[in-house]
Amino acid sequence: MAQLGEYPRARDLLRRAARGFGAHEDLARARCVVAEAEVALAMRDLGGSPRTLAAASGTLESHADRANALHAKLIAVRRLLLLGRIDEAASALGRLDVQALPPSLATLAELAAAEVALRSLRTASAEAALARAFDAAERSRVSALVAEVVEARAALDRPAARRIHAGHEQPLRLDEVEALLASGALVVDACRHGLRARATWRPLARRPVLFALARALAEAWPGDVDRNALIARAFRIRRADESHRARLRVEIGRLRAIAAPVARIEASARGFRLAPLGDRDVVVLVPPIEGAQASLLALLADGAAWSTSALALGLGASQRTVQRALVELETAGRVRSIGRARARRWLSPPLTGFTTKLLLPAVLPLG
Repeated sequence: MAQLGEYPRARDLLRRAARGFGAHEDLARARCVVAEAEVALAMRDLGGSPRTLAAASGTLESHADRANALHAKLIAVRRLLLLGRIDEAASALGRLDVQALPPSLATLAELAAAEVALRSLRTASAEAALARAFDAAERSRVSALVAEVVEARAALDRPAARRIHAGHEQPLRLDEVEALLASGALVVDACRHGLRARATWRPLARRPVLFALARALAEAWPGDVDRNALIARAFRIRRADESHRARLRVEIGRLRAIAAPVARIEASARGFRLAPLGDRDVVVLVPPIEGAQASLLALLADGAAWSTSALALGLGASQRTVQRALVELETAGRVRSIGRARARRWLSPPLTGFTTKLLLPAVLPLG
């Protein structure tokens, strides 16, 4: 049923099977729990407690069923990746003995390792993991796994962001983004919303006004930006008055304090200019798609049917906020829904021509 895409039916059958086994058949019940967790992952049902899966994994370990125990741990890792908890996923992967896995599970483990590396912008590690994944997939003789690895490898060759420098725009692959961030340039990162200069990271994801000001100043560098233009950009106001100019001075002061380790913000005759510390260029890194719903579309781009609650968990937002965004996207024809009420799921056509790795949620900033 699960392979046919009948996930609710498959989950119901597994639950009935688990109830059918007696108290002394804990091994069989644990296997049902692991299978149900895999179906839940395919359904993007991310709200369940990870303790149940961990308990099942412990039961399988105690009965020497190592393959299913490791499978349970891999499901937990894949769930963490969908939730953007990259550091926890990396830690869990580090505790797995990949050499003991059968080829099909080894493929999944290496794909997870590659995803961690890509989301952390370590492209050399990702390429090595994908090479190992391809070898394991071929040994498994499962064509679907081989196709999944081939698709993952293709992401390395697709544009992941756009570089704006001195008025010119250039598409960048993930390895080129990694090189840019290591170059020492002052990067105003519109993918993760922050300021970056080598190891120094100043997040502004929760300060949209400050980020709007930083991006406007970076796009104009080495020139300055008129005060009224900054007000229109940051506050979305067409006609500025003295109160808006006063607010601009306050926000510029806040941005100065945050940006102090990497740049100065200097006043000019008509406005303000960005002055990076040291002999640095200023670059704006822009995602392949922009807008308030970019991360939402990046999650939906995997082709799975997501529930509103799972999307909210993945984005770290409220369900009401996500629901409003989905309605707007549906009106624009960019997503569609299937099912009704609690069974409602959301789908989006695949985003071709580029990769959305830099738009996927992550608890930790790049680095």
